[in-house]
Amino acid sequence: MHADEIDPQAKKAVERQERLPIPHSRWGVKLARLLTGPAMRLRNRNPPAVGETVDGTIPGPDGDLDARLYLPDGDGPFPTVVFFHGGGFVLGSIATHDWLCRRLTRESGCAVLSVDYRLAPEHPFPAPVADAYAAVEWATANPDAIAGTGRVAVAGDSAGGALAAVAALMAAERDGPEIAYQALLYPGVGVETGQPSVEEHAGIVLSEADLEWFLECYYDHELHRRNPYADPTNAGDVSGVAPATVVTAGFDPLRDGGRAYAEQLVGDGVPTRYENYADQVHGFMTLREVDRATEAIADVADDLSEALGAD
Repeated sequence: MHADEIDPQAKKAVERQERLPIPHSRWGVKLARLLTGPAMRLRNRNPPAVGETVDGTIPGPDGDLDARLYLPDGDGPFPTVVFFHGGGFVLGSIATHDWLCRRLTRESGCAVLSVDYRLAPEHPFPAPVADAYAAVEWATANPDAIAGTGRVAVAGDSAGGALAAVAALMAAERDGPEIAYQALLYPGVGVETGQPSVEEHAGIVLSEADLEWFLECYYDHELHRRNPYADPTNAGDVSGVAPATVVTAGFDPLRDGGRAYAEQLVGDGVPTRYENYADQVHGFMTLREVDRATEAIADVADDLSEALGAD
């Protein structure tokens, strides 16, 4: 499941990240968020061009949510991918995933609606889930507002991958909005202490302490950890959810949880493409300096384009 060595480009990126450890306190989180803005302005210089970006808000269950719409070149309308960023439900933003969303837009020919859901610990479960599902409901009900065809997929990485998967599950169980596809990029689902990926690779990008801190922030009650709408691997039956692409990384402590969910989807009859990038690390698809990131995005984009009927 993992290569002999981490891809050299990814290894350099990890070494840079190790100089900026994840804070494990509320004050540290607030400071990290404040510092993200200037860092992202520097990182996002000379971004991949898309047809247009539109910053605005969409209605959420407890107030408006910031969102950015990425449109491909052309007149449209376009199929829509509703995207949720990673960051352990605690960190991350539209800005941290701007490069990924731009590449996804360019490669897929779909519009990408990137949504800033509420973050823990200020807003623990189920607030992020409620925001994600509301965003999907709004996108499917208002295609004209996003130059959409009405065909909608969900996507996300890490914590955002979990939100995308839960949104697909909720839509299926509640006879909700029609979701044509889900793209789950090293999703934060089904992660358990003792899994080989956790035992072998915690400390590469994410430590066991990081994983537990994020969970403590996200869940304000132990019972929530077994809720299918918190983690879809808890669901007894996922047969009604949208077809999926599930991506994992060989040196990612989240790898085995993502693989287990892909197997659960296949076992319940959901058409699923599973791809493990054996020489990569958690979060690699946001690393613009890693060639394999661009390749992986292109592969996921092809799946989305085919499923949604993008030109």
